[in-house]
Amino acid sequence: MKRLVLIAAFAVLPAARGLAQDPRLQARLDPLVARAVEAQLDSARAARLPADPLVRKALEGRTKGADGDRIVAAVRALRLALADARALLGGAAQDAELMSGANALRAGIPSTHILTLRRERDGSLHVPLDIMTDLVARGVRPAEAATAVERLVRQGRNDADLVRLREQIDQDIQTGLAPQAALDRRLAGVPAAGPPRP
Repeated sequence: MKRLVLIAAFAVLPAARGLAQDPRLQARLDPLVARAVEAQLDSARAARLPADPLVRKALEGRTKGADGDRIVAAVRALRLALADARALLGGAAQDAELMSGANALRAGIPSTHILTLRRERDGSLHVPLDIMTDLVARGVRPAEAATAVERLVRQGRNDADLVRLREQIDQDIQTGLAPQAALDRRLAGVPAAGPPRP
């Protein structure tokens, strides 16, 4: 049954068999699983999405002992998240931004917040998106995490400021403060760095 599921996972996708296969997959995965993952890679390349994160996801699944179906499903889910991130961030987004955007979406950050961040931030969105995702991982509600980062970006805060905020929130959480309370406390102590962006 599993082999039928795996066959279906790559049979319905474009099979650009002329593309080179990744030797890491061939070395670590069952041949049928490797072929299903390769089909996902082909689809990613055709859509101008980074393929290496998909390879890493597959190998991570193998390391954790996941079965073939779960590995292929996880790779496919990541490919779709990368595609959604591309639609939100635009064709000029770099691979690191796309991966950060995909992680943010998978963490529950609403797409409207990602669009707002894109509109308000000049330059790479890699770090702001990562900070949003990290705050959610620490227990902050997705919309609250996104709003906090947007506020700092609007104030003109740079990547180092955002990383520092995350570190301070970590310290507060380690002392027993609830994640949302830690975020609120730190935001209350952040002065404006200049006039808001129009």
